[in-house]
Amino acid sequence: MENQNLQVLVADAETALKSVSTKSQWEQIKATFLGPNGSLTQFAKGIGSVPKEERPAFGKSLNQAKGKVETFFKSKLTHLEDLEDIKSLGECIDPTLPASPTFSGGLHPLTKTKRRIISIFRKIGFTVAEASEVETEWFCFDALNTPDDHPARDEQDTLFFPSSSEWANVSRKKKESYLLRTHTSSVQIRTLLKEKPPLRIIAPGRCFRRDTVDATHSANFHQTEGLFVDQNVTVKDLKGVLDYFLRELFGGKIETRLRPSFFPFTEPSFEVDLKVPDLGKLSNKWIEIMGCGMVDPEVLGLVGVDSDEWTGFAFGLGIERVTMLLHGIDDIRHFYQNDQRFLSQFSSQV
Repeated sequence: MENQNLQVLVADAETALKSVSTKSQWEQIKATFLGPNGSLTQFAKGIGSVPKEERPAFGKSLNQAKGKVETFFKSKLTHLEDLEDIKSLGECIDPTLPASPTFSGGLHPLTKTKRRIISIFRKIGFTVAEASEVETEWFCFDALNTPDDHPARDEQDTLFFPSSSEWANVSRKKKESYLLRTHTSSVQIRTLLKEKPPLRIIAPGRCFRRDTVDATHSANFHQTEGLFVDQNVTVKDLKGVLDYFLRELFGGKIETRLRPSFFPFTEPSFEVDLKVPDLGKLSNKWIEIMGCGMVDPEVLGLVGVDSDEWTGFAFGLGIERVTMLLHGIDDIRHFYQNDQRFLSQFSSQV
């Protein structure tokens, strides 16, 4: 008998809500069924008159009925609120107001700079080459004519992996240490082993060194290195390519110069200095921007390229350094702190 009465009560609540069109009516009907003196509440108070052995079943039926009624009221309230929102928008909308702000993602400033560098070199026939961030000593040092006592091969400067017998380079019949690459020059070596000259490549990517992190140094950083190998390539070609690149990047009013330097894998070697008229506090000052040089014949020989027939040049620059110069950023750590206040300044730039 109680179950039938509960079913009737649930049906009455559903029927009563169909005619409700305002929140005040909804409140009144809700009090009729679920209020302190409501019919469902009064029904629950009668549990004391139910035989003891029937009380569990009665309680279960009561809870089920109450759940259904509460669901009816919640659904009706949501419907009424939606209608009020629609009515309010229809009456009060102001088409002259700006759109609600949207927070869409944007490219990281380092990604923007990398893509800009790639697009410049692609205009003059360079293609992008990539390789693993984990390298052997041979690809990272030996093949680049780096002597055994070079500081870069010291564990204080380079992140080596723990030695393991499984990490022996079987093809070279000797055990080699694995490391996180210190430059993307290793990509040049891998490309020369896979492809025959002539070739023009740039190798953008992440590099690692055991640097103490400060305003200008990071243990993780990004480079773009380039390689051009062809017949009769000279320093004149090197300077022409780099002058074109730097003018595209910093503007046509720049001045450049090559300053003698030393790198194990190029001979002769140069540092490239740059003078820009509109670079903030660095305007019209000579700034070191990148390293370069003619590929050492020894390096070409190590990868099976005949240096009597082929010559080439190589260069490398830091993506963080270029980005800092372009945008007047004074601390490299800003790039890695994920501070939205910093990153959002670049999100609208192409």
